[in-house]
Amino acid sequence: MGGTDKAFMDLGGKPVLAHVIERMRPQVGSLIINAGGDPGRFDTFGLPVVPDTIAGFAGPLAGLLAGLRWTVENRPDARYVASVPNDTPFLPSDLVTRLFDAISGKSRLPAVASSGGRLHPVIGLWPVSLATDLDAVLAADERKAHAFAERQGAVPVSFPLIESGGGTIDPFFNANTPEDLAAARALLGA
Repeated sequence: MGGTDKAFMDLGGKPVLAHVIERMRPQVGSLIINAGGDPGRFDTFGLPVVPDTIAGFAGPLAGLLAGLRWTVENRPDARYVASVPNDTPFLPSDLVTRLFDAISGKSRLPAVASSGGRLHPVIGLWPVSLATDLDAVLAADERKAHAFAERQGAVPVSFPLIESGGGTIDPFFNANTPEDLAAARALLGA
């Protein structure tokens, strides 16, 4: 994205992250933003900003660990953490409910989203009790979210593609390039 923070790219007159927050807010008890750098850049969203607890850029698993640790300290009653990337503006409105239903009664199993035959291991519902396991994985320098989800026995939950006047939308579409952002703008307009 030419060095621009994807979270702040304009999509329909507001930042991409605002779309993600709007999709997730009614689905969870608390929201946090996991990000490095100056947390002040997120002030307009009014949410706690939690940095990674692992030095360097350790990827999405480090963000998940930060979220799990924050939850243990700030929401000790919570049993799960939902994780989504900041560049997925079309998240399903029933994401958390469907992930939870897939693992209901399976106390230590996470659930991860899939669509169009692809697993999206960064989009998931994770038992808070996995924090210790994840800490050990990261200490061993494992950084692959897919491998961690598989090792934990994650239950894949398939979500359908969305038919729109502008075509088919993957609910987990993410804007990684200027072309992706242009496509998201077209999809949002449709």
